[in-house]
Amino acid sequence: MFSPLHAPPRRIATRLYATLPPELRRHTRTAWADANRPGHIVDCFLESPCFTPDGALLVVDIPHGRILRIDNGVWSEHATWEGEPNGLKRHPDGRLLIADYRLGLLALPGPSPLLARRNAESFKGLNDLAISADGTIYFTDQGQTGLHDPTGRVYRLSPNGKLDLLLANGPSPNGLALTPDEKVLFVAMTRDNAVWRLPLLPDGSTSKVGRFAQFWGTSGPDGLATDWAGNLYVCHASLGCVFVLAPQGHCTAIIESCAGPTVTNLAFTPDGKSVVITDSSTGAVLIADL
Repeated sequence: MFSPLHAPPRRIATRLYATLPPELRRHTRTAWADANRPGHIVDCFLESPCFTPDGALLVVDIPHGRILRIDNGVWSEHATWEGEPNGLKRHPDGRLLIADYRLGLLALPGPSPLLARRNAESFKGLNDLAISADGTIYFTDQGQTGLHDPTGRVYRLSPNGKLDLLLANGPSPNGLALTPDEKVLFVAMTRDNAVWRLPLLPDGSTSKVGRFAQFWGTSGPDGLATDWAGNLYVCHASLGCVFVLAPQGHCTAIIESCAGPTVTNLAFTPDGKSVVITDSSTGAVLIADL
């Protein structure tokens, strides 16, 4: 990732975009916190920033089953339900799609179920999703998998309803991102502390899956995004930064969190000149100019 053949990565600073106000933090015990932060009350855990057509920003709050809206600095609850929303993306048809750990693939308004099971078998626990220009949905089924149990899965749901299993041996598949030409799918493998590269073949299968980048730390890569030039942005959930990787894999920049270490997801602003980033340890959304 750090190459002696290239210039050292430049450092990009972040600043505060918005922080979840006290009145919207929930100091209640949740099943999600019991499993992921034992012994702690988690008042929020923000992920998956997503801009609306009118310029507001949406983020999910996983343990409390809600989507929050930030509009000119003002926070509000956009939607709530008895679930654990994780991934959030806008479909080309205008719907908001949600990868819900408990309930499967959902859509707003509603939320209404799109896909809760595969062949009558429940998912392990959906995490994130990516959507192609034609509406094809790629999503990860992470559950509690890891190096001890490398059975996490990556699926593709075609517009005609066909569901394909692309990968079944993932140690904690998490964030997803397509290359600009949509011929390669990147998958963050959190417990492998790596990003895998999945070539997407013309017949709909994948082959020669490889490890694109390797990281370190107590957690691993989380949310991913690509820009128009094919650079890959990797949020790291324990190192407090976003690594920007060139299409060849070497690191060209590091976007450093000014809030906390748990950098989970990012999204480009509508003008493409900046990125907003969730720091889940503090309930903050950050912004960095590119």
